Amino acid sequence: VLEEPDNYNARAEIMWAGTIAHNGLLNTGRIGDWTSHQIEHELSGIYDIAHGAGLAIVFPAWMKYVYKHNINRFAQFATRVWDVEYSFGSPEKTVLEGINRLEKFFKEIGLPTTLKEADIPEDRLKEMADKCKMTNGDTVGNFVKLAKDDVLNILILAK
Repeated sequence: VLEEPDNYNARAEIMWAGTIAHNGLLNTGRIGDWTSHQIEHELSGIYDIAHGAGLAIVFPAWMKYVYKHNINRFAQFATRVWDVEYSFGSPEKTVLEGINRLEKFFKEIGLPTTLKEADIPEDRLKEMADKCKMTNGDTVGNFVKLAKDDVLNILILAK
């Protein structure tokens, strides 16, 4: 779409993928995890950046913070989405390469992948972590339950 903005079929595919991704159909019978969105809401709320741009910053940092809780799931992401060759000797290497390719893709389409790239200063990270809506009492997330200190650590990773 970036290379051929008038390509109707390519644009239709992206719109269809977006519709499927956000209508809940694929979550039927599953519990989703919207932690990266909860964290990002604080970025866009304070700094008025687009939600997608904020997710391009937060999501890779969240992945780096939680992948060890289920390394196989993140390795599947790397191999299935980014065609990373699975490293049997080091699944972690596979995961980190997948995250690296995701960040590279975000950069290729003009999105920031760090707070610095979005001109977001570090002086309000704790405030953002404190304001992050905890959806499970004093934690956020279903894949990994994260407390406010974890949210702060994710924001620090996103610097």
